[in-house]
Amino acid sequence: MPLKISNVLKQRNMVLLRELVITDFKLRYQGSFLGYLWSLLKPLMLFAIMYVVFVHFLRFGNGIPHYPVTLLLGIVMWTFFSEATNQGMQALIVRGDLLRKINFPKYILVISGTISALINFVLNLIVVLIFMIFDKVNFGWSALLFPLTILILYAFSLAIAFFLAAVNVKFRDIGHIWEVFLQGLFYATPIIYPLQMVIEKNVAAGHVLMLSPIATLFQNARAQLVGTQSVVTPDQVFSNPLWLLMPYIIIVLVIILSTWYFRKSQSKFAEMV
Repeated sequence: MPLKISNVLKQRNMVLLRELVITDFKLRYQGSFLGYLWSLLKPLMLFAIMYVVFVHFLRFGNGIPHYPVTLLLGIVMWTFFSEATNQGMQALIVRGDLLRKINFPKYILVISGTISALINFVLNLIVVLIFMIFDKVNFGWSALLFPLTILILYAFSLAIAFFLAAVNVKFRDIGHIWEVFLQGLFYATPIIYPLQMVIEKNVAAGHVLMLSPIATLFQNARAQLVGTQSVVTPDQVFSNPLWLLMPYIIIVLVIILSTWYFRKSQSKFAEMV
């Protein structure tokens, strides 16, 4: 009997998660003229601006094969990370009515917000794939590792979303702080500029940048799809294996601490929202 009840609860939670994801995705572009097309147009418009300014005029990535593709992939991955953390952070506040009326695992709300961002990300990757075909990028065996890199990026984004969501229930200012932090992290990550350019000017600065889990995952993902002839990978920057592991150690610590803090705080969510 307890096993049967457990299965019923799991099934109910999965149905709730599915409905929340569908609702979030529908509401995002409700009332807009282009609807779901905005999920594709937003990163493309940002890419067009970045390409004109930083590639065409400032000559970033000059001489680097397939640099426009790596730029687009970086923008798409950053858009996913930003959306997943922001939507996950707001999930408990936005769904406060559910928290007060229904008893269910609170993490479902955060997961639903991040999955909505993940759906957009998958759609955007289709656009990246089309760009790669037109740019005649040769796919190698390393492309098989790309889904694993994305899985790690999603787990890291979800962990951050758990922490931000729990803090946001108590301190609503965290949204403004996170917005400023994201802006700084964007420019501290080799997205619009190639890592090669940083290393040529200051090797130490390049080392510091690659200690960031986001920078490491972005560079690995680019190398896996586009190739190492276009992208500097962490193993080309660090010779010491310990430094190579550091970004992943940070990811594991963030996952553990965020999960612990969310579970510790979740009993008070309903009365605080």
